[in-house]
Amino acid sequence: MTFLFIHQNFPAQYLHLVRRLAARKEHLVYFITQTDQNEIPKVRKLLYQPVLPLFSGCHPYSASFDVAVRIGVAVADVCRSLLASGVVPDIVVGHCGWGETLFVKDVFPNVPVLSYFEFFYHCHGADVGFDPEFAPPADGDSARLQIRNAVNRLSFAASDWGHTATAWQRSLFPAAMQARISTLHEGVDTRKIKPDPAAWITLARDKIALTREDEVITYVSRNLEPYRGFHIFMRALPEILRRRPRAHALIVGGDGLSYGEPPAQGGTFREVMLAEVGGALDLERVHFLGQVPYATYLNILQVSSVHVHLTYPFVLSWSFLEAMSAGCAVVSSATAPVLEVLRDRENGLLVNFFAADEVCDRVDEVLNHPDRMQAMREASRATVVTRFDTSLVTLPRWENLLSDLIERRFPESQPPDAGLATLANHL
Repeated sequence: MTFLFIHQNFPAQYLHLVRRLAARKEHLVYFITQTDQNEIPKVRKLLYQPVLPLFSGCHPYSASFDVAVRIGVAVADVCRSLLASGVVPDIVVGHCGWGETLFVKDVFPNVPVLSYFEFFYHCHGADVGFDPEFAPPADGDSARLQIRNAVNRLSFAASDWGHTATAWQRSLFPAAMQARISTLHEGVDTRKIKPDPAAWITLARDKIALTREDEVITYVSRNLEPYRGFHIFMRALPEILRRRPRAHALIVGGDGLSYGEPPAQGGTFREVMLAEVGGALDLERVHFLGQVPYATYLNILQVSSVHVHLTYPFVLSWSFLEAMSAGCAVVSSATAPVLEVLRDRENGLLVNFFAADEVCDRVDEVLNHPDRMQAMREASRATVVTRFDTSLVTLPRWENLLSDLIERRFPESQPPDAGLATLANHL
């Protein structure tokens, strides 16, 4: 079989699947991407670079749509070069959010296309307007989001089937789209991401070595920003450290911006929050580690005494499930899609996203009763092994879905999910 994957950030959500397929000698795997970083044996990368204007005369709402069209055209050009070299894939799998799968069918009209439908925007009930501190202006917001969803709608028309990571994310899409979208997470390598009682980490700058015998509070996000509750965590931290004079806080994340808008006053959210609460913090025990190598990140989870994960109702974070797989005692916000995974006081502790005092109390509770929390840690890992393990659960499902689509055995249409309405009851 010949597989063609498309994602601007190689290999992204398709890491486990691509690695599995490429390891089999009977398969050829191509991957169209923008980045030349990372390598997977036997995966043939094909780079594209969209031609972007130096300035845009578009309406602000349609500027991102213009970029998506340019990305789709660039990807289609690479597909044409593949076709010219005699390569016709048996299936194309790609992320549609940036326009990458828009025009694939123009080149390979008889090849099934499976697109990743990650998120469908709403004015109410999801991320937009969830946090009043950073809520966008109401005027025109519906029109802006309709245009943001236009790429999803057009990509759906150009795809044979779709996938998304959680039931709640699927529920955000219109009912007609949900009928052809499967809920299928990319999975977690639980054999690699597991507890290690002997784990340790050295903070070179501070000349500190931490182990499971220490009180270590961990927080992880790709970037330190409100979408992942960084501001709430920072507001809880002074009281947490006051109550826990031996504790250290390890904060992983960059100063860029993955989601939402930058601070209105300029600078980074780390600078903004340090200006707000830094005077009340023992900064000798607060360690901003930036974006770290994966092995270091894994060590951080393995030495964690309590892991804080806060998020808007948005896409499910990899670090959340990986923290659970590592056996962390997780304190997380009671927001979608966390609520699909975490059951309060069974495999983690839930808090109100906005309640810094609740975050503080739950962290204190975990650190006060480490032995009592062991069963919860084990249940946390068991949840991920049972529902998200790559070898046991997700990869077999992925292979079945790909096989069905290649053989034109399309899955039965699924009924719409009521997750969006259910979420509203929790907000």
